Amino acid sequence: MSGRTADGHRPALLGVRHHGPGSARAVRAALERCAPAAVLIEGPPEADALVPLAARDGMRPPVALLAHVQDDPGRAAFWPLAEFSPEWVVLRWALRHDVPVRFIDLPAAHTLAMPQDDGSTDTDRAADGAAPDATDVRIDPIRALAGTAGYDDPERWWEDVIEHRGTAPDGAHPDADPLAPFAALAEAMAALREAYGDGGHHRDPLREAHMRLRLRAARKEFGDDLAVVCGAWHVPALAQRTTVAADRQLLKGLPKAKVATTWVPWTHRRLSRHSGYGAGIASPGWYGHLFSAPDRPVERWLTKVAGVLREEDYAVSSAHVIEAVRLAEGLATVRGRPLAGLTELDDAIRAVMGDGTDAPSSLIHDRLVVGEVLGEVPDDAPAVPLQRDLTRSQRTLRLKPEALERELQLDLRKDTDAGRSRLLHRLRLLGIPWGEPARSRGSTGTFRETWQLRWEPELAVRVAEAGIWGTTVHAAATAKATTEATAATSLAEVTALAEHCLLAALPDALPVVMRALADRAALDTDVGHLARALPALVRSVRYGDVRGTDATALRDVATGLAERVFVGLPPACPGLDADGAAELRDHLDATHRAVALLAQEDNPPQPPVGPRTGQRTAPPARPADLRARWADVLRTLSERDTVPGLIRGRATRLLLDDGALADGEAERLMGLALSPGTPPTDAAGWIEGFAGDGDSGDGGMLLVHDTRLLALLDGWLTGVPDGAFTDVLPLLRRTFATYDTGVRRTLGELARRGPTTTTPGPAPAADTDTPGFGPGLDRDRAAAVLPTLRLLLGHGQRGFDDLTEVAS
Repeated sequence: MSGRTADGHRPALLGVRHHGPGSARAVRAALERCAPAAVLIEGPPEADALVPLAARDGMRPPVALLAHVQDDPGRAAFWPLAEFSPEWVVLRWALRHDVPVRFIDLPAAHTLAMPQDDGSTDTDRAADGAAPDATDVRIDPIRALAGTAGYDDPERWWEDVIEHRGTAPDGAHPDADPLAPFAALAEAMAALREAYGDGGHHRDPLREAHMRLRLRAARKEFGDDLAVVCGAWHVPALAQRTTVAADRQLLKGLPKAKVATTWVPWTHRRLSRHSGYGAGIASPGWYGHLFSAPDRPVERWLTKVAGVLREEDYAVSSAHVIEAVRLAEGLATVRGRPLAGLTELDDAIRAVMGDGTDAPSSLIHDRLVVGEVLGEVPDDAPAVPLQRDLTRSQRTLRLKPEALERELQLDLRKDTDAGRSRLLHRLRLLGIPWGEPARSRGSTGTFRETWQLRWEPELAVRVAEAGIWGTTVHAAATAKATTEATAATSLAEVTALAEHCLLAALPDALPVVMRALADRAALDTDVGHLARALPALVRSVRYGDVRGTDATALRDVATGLAERVFVGLPPACPGLDADGAAELRDHLDATHRAVALLAQEDNPPQPPVGPRTGQRTAPPARPADLRARWADVLRTLSERDTVPGLIRGRATRLLLDDGALADGEAERLMGLALSPGTPPTDAAGWIEGFAGDGDSGDGGMLLVHDTRLLALLDGWLTGVPDGAFTDVLPLLRRTFATYDTGVRRTLGELARRGPTTTTPGPAPAADTDTPGFGPGLDRDRAAAVLPTLRLLLGHGQRGFDDLTEVAS
C-alpha cells in the first residue's frame, strides 16, 4: 500500500496521527513534493467557509473548530488544532499556495444529532473529555504496532519511529522519498484492519463512507491530483473500492440538526484531553517544542527548563544544563532510542538540576511539558451576538482572557474596576464562570473584591448557550434573572438572586425579583428559611450603597423579614435535638450579624464609648430600632429553661458582646446554667454556645480575661459526677479545640493556680501576681496605648482628649 490509492495512482493518501509534530513535518514535505491541486482534510464539512480565517494575522494556535446545534448550543463538539497538528500545517500550506481546501468527515449536522444510549451525543462525550463506554471501545492501532515492535509504551514507540524523525542524528536523508513513511504506515494499518475490522467503533463505517463520497466529488472537481490528510486508521478504508450506491445506503436516514460553526481559542492543557479528533496527547508543550525546534531539541529544551527553575530561585547554572544534556543523551543511547525523550530528560533533570529529588518535576510538567498557551482568533470570526458583545466588553475593560489562573483585585470606587465586577457577576449569573469570587486579603470592606480568573475553551459553548437570553451581556443577564425569579420555588433562591442583581447592576430585573421576594417571604413560615435568607438581603443592601444603586425597596423587605424572624425564633427553639440546635445556633449568628448591619443603615453613627464606664451606649431608642428589638429576643432566649443550652449560651454571649448585659448578669446566667440541677450535657451545650469561638474567634480570650467566668466554669467542671463526665467530655473538647494554642496554654495556667471564687456577685479582684490583672485600672498602662490608638483611629486632638478622659 503506497501513499496513493490501491491502483497506484493519485490521490495521495497521507495518514497521520493528529497533533503529532513528526506527522506535521512529514505532511509538509509530502505536500511540497506532490504539489496537489486541492487538499482534503478529515474534519466537518461545515467548516469549509472558515478556512480563509486560518491565514489571518489575528489567528494564533492552539485554536479549535467549534460546531454546535443552533437551537441547543450545549450540544457541541470541538476539533482542536495546534501549531504542530498536521491539519493546521496543511491549512496554512494550502492558503499560502492558494490551493483549495475541503473537509470530508461526516458532517457535524449528523454527529451532533446522533444520540447515545444516555441521550448525549458522541461529540458531547468528546468535548467533555468523558471516557467512552463499552460500546465505543476500539482497537488502539498505536499500541498494537508498538507491541509488535517490542515496546511496552506506545507513546515511546511513536516518538522513536515518527516524532523524532529528522531530529535524530541518524534521521532520514533530505533526499529521501517523503511519501515513503505514509506508505509504510498505510501498510501497517491495512494489516491491523484485516485482523480487527473497523476496530469496534460503530461510527467509523459511516464516517469513512462519507469521506469516500467527498473524495469522489473532489476528483470530479479537481481531477486526481489530490492529497488527502486523515487519521492513519482510515487510509485503508479510503483506498478501498466501493460503489457510490453502497456508501449512500450506509448514510441513508441519518438524523440531522441545524448547526453553526466557528473558530474558538484553545489551550495546550485541553489538547491533553480527548476531543473531536479523539486524539488527546499527554505532552503538548513538548510536542510543540519538537515542532518548532527540530535542530538540537534536547539542548534547547533543557535551556528552557533551566530558565523556569531560575525564575523559581533554583540554583541552576550553565554547567547544570551541559551535564543534563550529556546524561539525557547517554540514557537515550543506553536505552536504544534515536533521541532523548521526555523520560530521559526527566531523569536528567531530577539527577542534575533537582539534586535527586522530584521537586522540579511538577513545575516543569505544568509550565513546559503541558504548558498554559491560549490561542487567539480574529474578531470577525463567526460568533453569536453575545460573544461579540463580551469581546467588546473585555477590550473596553482591559480584561483579557488568559489560560493561566490569576488573581484580580478590584477597587469598586474606580469606574474600570466597578465595570469589571459587573461584567464578571453578570457572566456568573449566565452560567459562564470565567471568574470565581475569592476572599480578599488585607480588607473586608465592601468596596473591594477579589476574583480568581481562568478562561477555559469550553466557556465558548457556555456563551453560545447563554445567547438565547439576549444579544448583550447586560440584556441576557436581565432576562435570565427575571425568568429565574418567576420560576423560583424557595425564598433562599430569590434572596440569592436579588443579591446577584445588585452585584451585577441589573436595575431592570430588580423590580421583578423584589415582587417574587415579597411573595415568597409572605408565604414562607419556616423561621430557618427566613433566617437563612436575611443575611443575603442585608449584604445586598450594603452592596447597593457601595455600587450607587437604589436598594430602598430591598431594605424594606429585609427589615420586614428581620421582624418576622424576631417573632418566630423563640417559639421555634423548644424541643430541638442536638443537630437542630446547632443549625439554629448558626442562624442565630447570621441574624445577629445581619441585624447589626441593617441597624447601621437605619441609625446615624453614635459615640462608641460612654464617658466613664467604658460600656457601649445604645443609640437613642426608637419604635423601629431593630437592634433593641433583637436584644429583647436574645434576652428571652437566654432566660428560658425550655430552650436548648447551646442556644441559651449563644444568646447570652451575643448580648455580652453587644454590651447589653448589666454588671454581673453574665455571671448570674452562667451560674444558673451550671447549677447542680442542670443536666451535665445541657450545661456543656451552654458552655459550647457561650465560650465557643464564633465569627469573632475570641471565645477563649473571654475566659482568659474574665476570671470570674473561668472560676464558674472550673467549679462546675470539678463537680460533674463521674458517670456524666464521659458524656460531657466530647462536648468540652469540641469547644476548647477551637481555641488557639496560646489561649489554651494560658487557660491551663490559670486553672493550675485554682479558682478565685464561685459565688454569685461582683467579680473579685484578681491576685496581684496574675499577669494582666490587678485590683483596679492602671491609668499609666492605659495611657501608654493612647498615642497608638490615636494613629489607628485617625482621631484629632479632640478625640485624643476624649480617650484620655475615658482612661482617667
